[in-house]
Amino acid sequence: MLMENAGLSFESRAADIDERQIEAGLVGASPDIVALTLAKAKALDVSRHYPSAIVIGSDQTMSLDHRVYHKPKSREEARESLLSLSDRTHRLNSAVALVRDGETLWEHVAHADLTVRPLSEIFVDRYLDRVGETVFGSVGAYQLEGEGIQLFSRIEGDYFTILGLPMLPLLDTLRAIGAIDG
Repeated sequence: MLMENAGLSFESRAADIDERQIEAGLVGASPDIVALTLAKAKALDVSRHYPSAIVIGSDQTMSLDHRVYHKPKSREEARESLLSLSDRTHRLNSAVALVRDGETLWEHVAHADLTVRPLSEIFVDRYLDRVGETVFGSVGAYQLEGEGIQLFSRIEGDYFTILGLPMLPLLDTLRAIGAIDG
């Protein structure tokens, strides 16, 4: 959606990688490195099938202190995740990589810091009742562009970074390499 809204012409292809297996090989790596490694792995995989094409790969991790969060697999995991974020500031680490013919042309990680307001267990349960299975679609068990906005007291960072793709640096780079009109 972000790229369509920016007027970019592109084809979307899913990478055939095992993200958890790649991440398992990154024990002790920072959330930035995890996101960037996954973004590059996705782009490199798709690049193998599209010679000469510029491939954009992206990934986002969410971290708080030394914990890296993953998409919840159950309501209880979503509940635990939200309560662990209550009255604290977590970081979204959004990575993007450009690859052509198996060569990384550019890579970038952008950050956004989001402070969750104090949440009661009762509120979290009602929130989960209202949003249903959408919580399984995002690492933080929230969609900022939806009802998840009610969880926050402060947001610092670029909106596009929060949605998972740092558009402004990406567009600058695509213009710089002549891939889009500058």
